[in-house]
Amino acid sequence: MAKQRDLLTFEVDGHTITAITAGPSEPNGKPLIAALHGGTYTAQYFDVAGSEDGSFIDTAAAHGYPVVAFDRPGYGGSTPLAPDANTFERHARLLGEALEQATARLAADGVFLVGHSIGGMIALMIAAAGRPELPLTGVSATGMGAVIPPGGAAEALGALPPDETVDLPYENRDQVMFGPPHTHRPDSVREAQDSYAPVPVRELIQAPAWPREHLPAVAPRVTVPVHNALAEFDALWDSGPEDVARFAALFTAAPFVDASVARSTGHCIDHHTLGHALHLRQLAFAAECTAWAAARRRGEKGN
Repeated sequence: MAKQRDLLTFEVDGHTITAITAGPSEPNGKPLIAALHGGTYTAQYFDVAGSEDGSFIDTAAAHGYPVVAFDRPGYGGSTPLAPDANTFERHARLLGEALEQATARLAADGVFLVGHSIGGMIALMIAAAGRPELPLTGVSATGMGAVIPPGGAAEALGALPPDETVDLPYENRDQVMFGPPHTHRPDSVREAQDSYAPVPVRELIQAPAWPREHLPAVAPRVTVPVHNALAEFDALWDSGPEDVARFAALFTAAPFVDASVARSTGHCIDHHTLGHALHLRQLAFAAECTAWAAARRRGEKGN
């Protein structure tokens, strides 16, 4: 599948934030989809094809959505943060401002926020902040939930030296990120490796604590619709039905919540054969959010 990708650069508080973009260049009534990758990846995470149907960016652009996938601080061309300043709160502030700039630059009148794994945590923090300049219609947080199993891979990764940036061996990453062999193609694994990047260990330390230390306070402040998907064969999170329900129940202020298990996938859901099914669900949810936002605006005008 031919790919046309443009590069964008934003300046926020003396930091550079880079992004890749695709899709229509003129407003067409569909929201801008803003995507935030997880740890050990760059923005290219969203441009890995799990099947012959293409990547998330391919699918969204083919359905008429403009897409901007950001490199979080320290990844791609985005400015690294000092270890003490490398917090998810700081990521949320910098990326929230970059997203506001992208919204203005691309003349978007709505934004649908997508985040995977750590990117999902930060996406929810941006949504909870209620930024008045951000016309947020909804958020999809995948590859993250409410329960990290004790003694699992997430805690093992978080035990690395805290001020280091490490480039984890590809074989080790593949074992964590992918499900059983029947759930993905060898080509997708090789393509995913092109999106791998060194990771600041501070991120790996914060991630296992996030559902305990931040989620209970963040979730009730999200006032837009929420979509969530956990992988059936997730090596980092518990993804049983009770765990999915527990996550969804926390979003008491969201107009509606759609939480489920992405079948036959591992942690990097998008890179599996059925990742395309997730992408279609995310776009369907984005369309529902657009209708909800339009109805809300009509109601506000009526008042």
